Amino acid sequence: MIAISRFITAARTSWIVLVAGIAATAALFVIAGYQSADSAPPVGLSDAAESRQAAALQEQFRNDDSTSGILVFGRESGELTDADIAAITERSAELADIALDGFVPPPTVSEDGTTALVAVPLEIEESVSVQAERADEIRTIAADGLPDGIEVWFTGAEGFLVDISAVFEGANFVLLGVTALVVAVLLIVTYRSPVLWIVPLAVVGVADFIAGIAARLVADAAGITLDGSVTGILSVLVFGAGTNYALLLIARYRDELRLHQDRREAMAIALRGAGPAIIASGSTVALALATLLFGELSGNRSLGLAGAVGIVVAMAYALLVLPAALVVFGRWLFWPIVPRYGTPDTISRSPWGKLGRAVSKRPVIVAIAGFAVLGAFASGLTTLNVGLSQNDRFIVKPEAVLGQERLAEAFSAGSTAPASVIVPLDDVAEVSEGLAEVDGVVEVRPGPADADIAQLDVVLDADPESQEAFAIIADMRVALDDLGDGSGLVGGIDAEGLDLRDAQQRDQNLVIPLILVLVLGVLIVLLRSLLAPVLLLVAVVASFFSAVGIGSILFETVFGFPGVDTNVLLFSFLFLVALGVDYSIFLVTRAKEEVPMLGTSEGMVRALAATGGVITSAGILLAAVFAVLGVLPLITLTQVGVIVCIGVLIDTLLVRTVIVPAMTFIAKDRFWWPRRPELSDAEAAARGANGQAERMPDEVAAAPSAGDRAPVAAG
Repeated sequence: MIAISRFITAARTSWIVLVAGIAATAALFVIAGYQSADSAPPVGLSDAAESRQAAALQEQFRNDDSTSGILVFGRESGELTDADIAAITERSAELADIALDGFVPPPTVSEDGTTALVAVPLEIEESVSVQAERADEIRTIAADGLPDGIEVWFTGAEGFLVDISAVFEGANFVLLGVTALVVAVLLIVTYRSPVLWIVPLAVVGVADFIAGIAARLVADAAGITLDGSVTGILSVLVFGAGTNYALLLIARYRDELRLHQDRREAMAIALRGAGPAIIASGSTVALALATLLFGELSGNRSLGLAGAVGIVVAMAYALLVLPAALVVFGRWLFWPIVPRYGTPDTISRSPWGKLGRAVSKRPVIVAIAGFAVLGAFASGLTTLNVGLSQNDRFIVKPEAVLGQERLAEAFSAGSTAPASVIVPLDDVAEVSEGLAEVDGVVEVRPGPADADIAQLDVVLDADPESQEAFAIIADMRVALDDLGDGSGLVGGIDAEGLDLRDAQQRDQNLVIPLILVLVLGVLIVLLRSLLAPVLLLVAVVASFFSAVGIGSILFETVFGFPGVDTNVLLFSFLFLVALGVDYSIFLVTRAKEEVPMLGTSEGMVRALAATGGVITSAGILLAAVFAVLGVLPLITLTQVGVIVCIGVLIDTLLVRTVIVPAMTFIAKDRFWWPRRPELSDAEAAARGANGQAERMPDEVAAAPSAGDRAPVAAG
């Protein structure tokens, strides 16, 4: 580590590191290029899912893959006239050039005469941009020449797919722009310098750009698709984690500049001090994200792979490019508050050190009170409702949702997306009669068939992908076990949604324990202790439940969301535990440095004083970055952003500041069990009693750091 830090910071070689980083960035861009995500979010289910098996059998009924878009026509009030229906029929005929096989069925009018629907068969298209262009063309043809007062909505499977994809159209640029603005403002506030913020922001911005390219290359090699939602979250992760690493390194560098006249020597020591914590933090987050690769859903696997690659890139730029860039520019970057050699120790005046000393006086009471607060926050879990219907996933309702709601008013709620039941041809009559008796089934009508199997289209009395629809699908599957030869399969949008929900639950049950074991293992290796990692993990998991509890209350009372989407809990747990434990890593690794000189209790006070400001800044910045996810009109990402934002603030302001120090003061030297600290609390107290290290209480917080390598000049 010493040789590497010297190479990165030395006068002759720092330029080499900086130029090599720029050259590698340019080379990767030239070789791979930049491509925005132009594929729709994949379904994600494995071929073993029942809905996927049913879809595979449906391929026997057609030569080409097909989907459909639903056009809904209606007036704001009143029935459609004969002239209206004639105009709608004319529009249907004109859509034949776009439709699969050149045919569009005539419109179907609701019994109350208020609404007409036209189903447009379409060829499946993978490109998001082509889908959007086709949808715009369909809307234009459908609306052209309609009588005044008639509204038209494009919905159905294709409509929802287009609208979901539209959420992420330009999402990277929006997220990148807002995230960069938030980071820039917070860096200016943190450093109180009009210049310094530019360097870390530029380095992290380049890291984000390269992370997107690297993630795509790795994903392509692994056969994984990255859609707009994944690349958007990737930018948030890289900016959040990369800026945190930059804050930690720059804070340590600023401290060392006070102790060393040579800025390169100061950076080398800062890098050796902050480097292990950054490596441990980045490794924890990357490995935690990589656990998603064990999941069943391809969407989870793509996020895990892209996120892990992005964190590794962010860590590399923070440890290699950023130090070289900082030492090249020199001390003046900190203007107007330039850290001069020999200036007084600012750590001794840190309010966080005073807070730590106050906590040390009543650690048991503080710990109990801290966990009581977490418990009170977590009480909101009693109102948690997991599951959103297809219509409930947008903050601002798009056209597809408005059309679906109009259909639900005029037709059976599930008429546009009937369940597809595949049964042996000989069992059609028996299965039709049996399914008609299932609660929630409105109609069973015959579909296509061949010599062996047949399809039954089953209309449900429930909105697509709602909990009610899932319950009906589950009842149908149970009923099919006793109908015919018991081999019937249920497919369609609702069956697919149910399979996705169940697969997400299986992924959650698998990945969450893996994350806990992995994070615990990293902490054990880093701290060479068993008790400390367990205590840190308990605290961060408690903060997760608190964040979800608060989020649940906010979603219901402030945002008016009907529930929490199924994948929100897994993603929130992953980000909060992996990123939240970072702050405890930053604190405890610094305490570990101080223990040999001060003992466990005083070492924790010193560590809290030294890292309190930077960790608080990092936590606020990371919380703000995740809150940026709320700029997208998709409830899932907003919920993830809100929960992670709340959880990071809890970790930063309560867990790391109060609860972790309190647990350390209670455990004392046992905190490092089974390892014995080099200087125990008893030995530190004895030294103080013997006058060997006698200091006033406030001066203990100002004791020389384990990282100090040069005396402080007077003055």
